[in-house]
Amino acid sequence: MKATITYYYTLILLLTASLYSCGVSKFIPNGEVLYTGSKINIEADKDIGNTKKVSQELHTLLEPEPNSKILGTRPGLYFHYKAQKKRPGFLNRWLNKKLGEEPVYLSDVNPQRIEQLMLNRLDNRGYFYSKATSELDSAQKHASVKYQVELKKPYTLEQFKLAKDSLPIYNDISKALAKTEIKLGKRFDLELMKYERERIDQELKQKGYYNFNPDFLIFEVDTNRYDNKKFDLFLRLKKNVPKKSLIPYIIDSISVFPNYSMNTDTLAPPSTSTINGISFFQKEEFFKPKKLEPYILFGPGHKYNSRTASLTSNRLSSLGTYKFVNIRFNEKDTSTTDSVGSLSADIYLSPLTKRSVRAELQGVTKSNGFAGPGLAVTYNNRNLFRGGETFGITGNFAYETQLSGGKNTGLSSIAGGLKIDLIIPSLLPFSPRSFKYAVPKTKISLGTDFLKRSKLYTLSSFNTSFGYTWNANRFVYHEINPINVNYVNLSNTTEEFTAILENNPFLSQSFEQQFIAGLNYTFTYNELVDPNNTNPIFVSTNLDIAGNTLNLLSGSKTTIFGLEYAQYAKADIDFRYYIKWAKEQALVARLYGGWGIPYGNSSTLPFVKQFFSGGPYSVRAFNIRSLGPGTFNSVEDGTSSFFDQSGNLKLEANLEYRFPIWSYFKGAIFADAGNVWLTNEIDISEDESVESREFNEELLAKGKFGSDWAKELGIGLGLGLRVDIQSFVLRFDFASPLQVPYQPEGERIRIPFFDGGSNNLIFNFAIGYPF
Repeated sequence: MKATITYYYTLILLLTASLYSCGVSKFIPNGEVLYTGSKINIEADKDIGNTKKVSQELHTLLEPEPNSKILGTRPGLYFHYKAQKKRPGFLNRWLNKKLGEEPVYLSDVNPQRIEQLMLNRLDNRGYFYSKATSELDSAQKHASVKYQVELKKPYTLEQFKLAKDSLPIYNDISKALAKTEIKLGKRFDLELMKYERERIDQELKQKGYYNFNPDFLIFEVDTNRYDNKKFDLFLRLKKNVPKKSLIPYIIDSISVFPNYSMNTDTLAPPSTSTINGISFFQKEEFFKPKKLEPYILFGPGHKYNSRTASLTSNRLSSLGTYKFVNIRFNEKDTSTTDSVGSLSADIYLSPLTKRSVRAELQGVTKSNGFAGPGLAVTYNNRNLFRGGETFGITGNFAYETQLSGGKNTGLSSIAGGLKIDLIIPSLLPFSPRSFKYAVPKTKISLGTDFLKRSKLYTLSSFNTSFGYTWNANRFVYHEINPINVNYVNLSNTTEEFTAILENNPFLSQSFEQQFIAGLNYTFTYNELVDPNNTNPIFVSTNLDIAGNTLNLLSGSKTTIFGLEYAQYAKADIDFRYYIKWAKEQALVARLYGGWGIPYGNSSTLPFVKQFFSGGPYSVRAFNIRSLGPGTFNSVEDGTSSFFDQSGNLKLEANLEYRFPIWSYFKGAIFADAGNVWLTNEIDISEDESVESREFNEELLAKGKFGSDWAKELGIGLGLGLRVDIQSFVLRFDFASPLQVPYQPEGERIRIPFFDGGSNNLIFNFAIGYPF
């Protein structure tokens, strides 16, 4: 321990020395002065109040950005200067390529231009007659700029009127102004007026004004009536606006091409059918018109509506049948009328390949020592009954063997499964028209799996579900399965496995009730779909309830159809917050919590519904599913350690800094913390063996959730390397424990990467980011 501390002191001293050696003053050319940044001081009139927002906005105008600074040094600038030497060497050239920065000198700064930008911005925000000056603050080879701003009282709105005439469009503009953000008493704000023009334009385009443009609107300001910095605001149409821009348009015909190809010479085959005035053109019936028509939200005789057109495009795209959706509106001759225009609409739908087969050859390696090959084959038909139905069959097979030494060598498992999915693009039995943003989908699934673990048991399962999925809007996703049935059959148990169950009653109870029937619901809010959001959040929560309906049907018996069924309620929430900035850098924080409560005829959650902690998608400093419950840990070197440690309560937190390295290579520094616990009692029978009773008592004593839960967290630190090729990510994470919960209290804290012997470094390989 003493040697380790000495090592750390030496490392700190070397780091400090290297930082001091990174001085750049000696490299600055003669005649140049390094620009170190700018400051803004604001002096405001007494009745203005808080000027924080004004200061923040003015700071965005400061340019250029000075060279970055870390702990008093400028390493980027230092590496740039070192690379300019006659013989810089490979290391200096590489560091300059990755971290170097071009120097920013005072000669690159134009304070007078910044002053004008500030005054212009203040005028746009209503702070007329303000002043901005600047002065240099220089030392040898370095200089900064100080800006002094005198902020005058802003002009505020006294009266807002629409200067209208007899044109019918003014009535619709007046209705749109009912939702205006321009309120009496607010200060003059040019950006708000620009936004208001855009908003009114969108409102008008939803009322038929196909050719309207926000530039046709103009705001006029009058300050002559007031002496106390107030103004009147008037909104009107500009002169000489084209007549066709002032009238609404009616859609008089709609043509749909359900099997359109951009490579097809003949665009319009004979019409196959007309439904509700909408004509469908296809040589052979690719998509049934009566099933496609409900997805189109506008029809002949409807006014043009930009939002309805956009929603129709979203709905058609969400079918999963089409690669491209293109809606074109064509203006017809409007010279015969002064009050209304006419449009025709053409909807071009380019299908995806109807049938596809995909095969994946997988190589799996786990941190518990298991490794082996796997194969998955998937067949998809994207338009099975010519109504947008997606039919999929997936078969998989995998073999794993224990490669580690000791008693576990030679253990193996064979797994396989077959799953059939049918996705119908509607919410049975409701009409697709009942949902505007995107069409909900009905999903019916049927599957079977088997797992054979050598020297232990064979586990076969059957599952089926019926449910719905839909996007409420761009960010919100729902999934509900009112019918979800899972039956697991344990067979071919060996004497060795039977002995394990006898000595581990908790594990035995979790295998007893393998008939699970209930409902589950998932809610997801995801701002990551917006690439312009620099601080998106992600929230996903799940609710799983089982056994209540079966309890009613069975008359409160513990079995139905001769099968013992499980009763429980389980919920979890996953919250993530992202802070993104330049060069693909991001800081990601994640919190996860889950709790399952067995009740009725269940004393534990079924094994497949329990929580686990540890591994590449959890606390990476610990082997997969090796944490908990609480401070409990399996110390066996035999087959009992083959089983995962689990609980019915889980808490986890992660913090990860992600950054680019070079090309497709990305890096990460992370910290993880988490564990699982027990919150319910364990049945201890008087008929159990002494070993079984002792095991139960130890598990309950060490695994029960209590006030000292923070001391029982598994905590680890680590470094990661990721290969990110167009969203396909290979992840290599190296982590080491900081707190080991199953060690005696007082001995749980370690120095990561140094303490702990052979267990001080855990390697995780995975596909995709952990969160």
